[in-house]
Amino acid sequence: GEYYTITGENAKHIEKSLRMKAGEEITLVDSDGIQHNGVIDNIIPNNVKVKINESFKCENEPNVTVTLYQALPKGDKMDFIVQKAVELGVNAVVPVISARCISRPDQKALNKKVERWQKIALQAAQQSRRGIIPQVKQAVSFKKAVQNLGSDSCNIIFYECGGDKVNKIIKDSCKHINMFIGSEGGFEQQEVQSVIEKG
Repeated sequence: GEYYTITGENAKHIEKSLRMKAGEEITLVDSDGIQHNGVIDNIIPNNVKVKINESFKCENEPNVTVTLYQALPKGDKMDFIVQKAVELGVNAVVPVISARCISRPDQKALNKKVERWQKIALQAAQQSRRGIIPQVKQAVSFKKAVQNLGSDSCNIIFYECGGDKVNKIIKDSCKHINMFIGSEGGFEQQEVQSVIEKG
């Protein structure tokens, strides 16, 4: 019996792009991962009023949290990486500047890129009906990324020069996974070693 009002870009999208009308069913998800199924009560410009019929925990979220530490690739490849990572269930994306990254934008350009990637993450989360909007964090150096790793997480670095299979590394007890993916040039041995030392 509760009502929610949607405003701004989302209201405009519902009205103009989706061309939804009063009486149509709609699903909303709040920041706590609660899914609300409801019906559009009325639509006025930039304002959509929804009557909620039922609420429950969103079942579209995986039972493990994954943080993707992605070394900056060339060009606009990161747009695609963020989109697909969010669609696949990643909880956070951290752009990383590793030793072999070719792309090295200045801080101002990087801030604009992170803002754009966050919008891509929002759209991908909506498209795949996620229960949360994954965060795209500020870019960090590889060293800082490794320092941020928690002791209670499973840390995986994908490295072209060998290692164990993923199903050997990830145990059923893993509830948080940190995943490192390199740029076009891969990782330097000392970077790989620093992750190994963190477990």
